Amino acid sequence: MNAFTKQWGKLMLRLKTLAVFAVLSGALATPAIAASKPSTRLVKCGSESCLRVSGQRTDKTSAVLINGREVSAKGTQRWHVRVPVKTVRAWSAPYARTIAVSVAGSTQDVKLPIGMMGHGDLAMLVVRAK
Repeated sequence: MNAFTKQWGKLMLRLKTLAVFAVLSGALATPAIAASKPSTRLVKCGSESCLRVSGQRTDKTSAVLINGREVSAKGTQRWHVRVPVKTVRAWSAPYARTIAVSVAGSTQDVKLPIGMMGHGDLAMLVVRAK
């Protein structure tokens, strides 16, 4: 082997080592207890509409709070709760687009369904693609 081939081999080994290190450091930097962001959707509950909020938690005894108010969540690690739309409106600012969902001391702003916080019924929704 000539000197150029030896140097090239050493350089490639260093690059491979750096690549492995970068991948491992990225994996280690990711929080181990990260759960998916809670989600919301409108559902029917009896004669009224409710907001169904669902998510995940690492400890099934962790409290679930919506806009600072504790709610009774069903399920264990995968949980869900139904809150009447009237109640969500009372707990939120007018025309709010998000609610604060807290689980185990970690709070996330979660988007509400379009038009949910408007006053009055939504008669039509027009969606246009650009």
